[in-house]
Amino acid sequence: MSKVRVRFAPSPTGPLHIGGVRTALYNYLFAKKHKGEIILRIEDTDQSRFVKGAEDYIIESLNWCGIKFDESIAKPGNYGPYRQSDRKLLYLQYAEQLLQSGHAYYAFDTQEELSQMREDMKNAGIPSPQYNSITRVGMKNSLSLSEDEVKKRIKSGEKYVIRIKMPRNEEVKINDLIRGWVIVNTNNMDDKVIFKSDGMPTYHLANVVDDYLMKISHVIRGEEWLPSAPLHVLLYDFLGWSNKMPEFAHLPLILKPDGNGKLSKRDGDRLGFPVFPTQWQNPETGDISSGYRESGYYANAFINMLSFLGWNPGTTQEIFSMEELIESFSLERVGKAGAKFDFDKTRWFNQQYLRKKSKEELCKDLQLILKSELIVKDDFFVSQVCEQLKERATFISEMWYEGRYYFLRPESYDEKTVRKKWKEETPDLLEELKNKLEPLIDFSSENIEKEFKAYLLEKEIGMGRLLPAFRLSLTGLGMGPSLFEIATLLGKKEVIDRMENAIKNIK
Repeated sequence: MSKVRVRFAPSPTGPLHIGGVRTALYNYLFAKKHKGEIILRIEDTDQSRFVKGAEDYIIESLNWCGIKFDESIAKPGNYGPYRQSDRKLLYLQYAEQLLQSGHAYYAFDTQEELSQMREDMKNAGIPSPQYNSITRVGMKNSLSLSEDEVKKRIKSGEKYVIRIKMPRNEEVKINDLIRGWVIVNTNNMDDKVIFKSDGMPTYHLANVVDDYLMKISHVIRGEEWLPSAPLHVLLYDFLGWSNKMPEFAHLPLILKPDGNGKLSKRDGDRLGFPVFPTQWQNPETGDISSGYRESGYYANAFINMLSFLGWNPGTTQEIFSMEELIESFSLERVGKAGAKFDFDKTRWFNQQYLRKKSKEELCKDLQLILKSELIVKDDFFVSQVCEQLKERATFISEMWYEGRYYFLRPESYDEKTVRKKWKEETPDLLEELKNKLEPLIDFSSENIEKEFKAYLLEKEIGMGRLLPAFRLSLTGLGMGPSLFEIATLLGKKEVIDRMENAIKNIK
């Protein structure tokens, strides 16, 4: 295999969908597996769809994901510029080369004339009208007009586009690395615009020229670009670059959780999960779309989840570091079929990564939340809380919301538990238990549990008569981590005070 050079080439037309992140990830894994290079190229040829802030959003999101580029706008190499609008002057010479070789032509048709052509064809019973070898003869272009007329129109400043001249009845063959042989007849292809009236190339010409000039060895992109691949193959051929053409691999779609259609932002809004890596604010409306980062996901958990949407390692291993993904990844194990998005599995991945973190690492994250809540606790205390809660949490934020009793005394008590477990004799039992715990010098979980069980034996009552009430008094909840460990962490004075509050306030 020659030197591997791949590119991720997003358009700044809005936020980066997780499908785009997965494309970037697979390119990155493939490049690093083969000791190659990955380039970030911003494809902004369609200025009409440009969205302010989208380019910065894309770069920031990929940076959060840990996908590092060898060449980009921020890290120029020998093949820049890395933004297509900055390469504008490069493309015209290749469009003119295609014109001179007879593989492209000028077209002067107005939007009204194009619409009329399509309407006439539909009325004639042709369901999918195209500008092609049949219809081009009846349109205003350099194939149907005289040379003098064409020069006159150009000289007068009349707007035109440049279209590729699609040959008739030829087979275009592509050996896709994921899908195998793809064969398309040119009779089913139209004369696509390759250069627009605003002086910018379309995606088709620009990406072929850029891939060639940047020495791209493999084009790994989404399935939605598969219909365009035959045109790109022809452009390589028409420009005389067939021997330098990259290999193609078209990735499967990421599907809705039910498998019916491509996953969209609307699905995320409807079902309650993000479809963007980081939060996005629409610059026009101000609307905010949630992101995985802001929802509390770890970047490596998010990436691990994404890697499995279309690829499998062929083993039972599910938790992979980026280094392990690089080592294991191959295009041969990327499937053709769409991959169903499973949000529960996404949460599971985050849970596994949270559990792998040390209590000291978790402490740092939880302290940020406590600081925002104006709660001051030392790192030792907070790290012990993290240790007790890590097996029950999926996100750091849950340690605060579900474990706030570690930091604040209960202001209310779980109604269901009160109704079922708080009996007439409960206050007296708690009072007696409090009197048993108060003299303890070593307020360890072992000693608290020992004293608690001894009291149950003395009173000849079961655990269910008192443990739920004891938990209510300390946490306000009906369930949670080991109560005796909670008690020792809170400390004797706090435990006694909370028991007294419960005895007074629970009715």
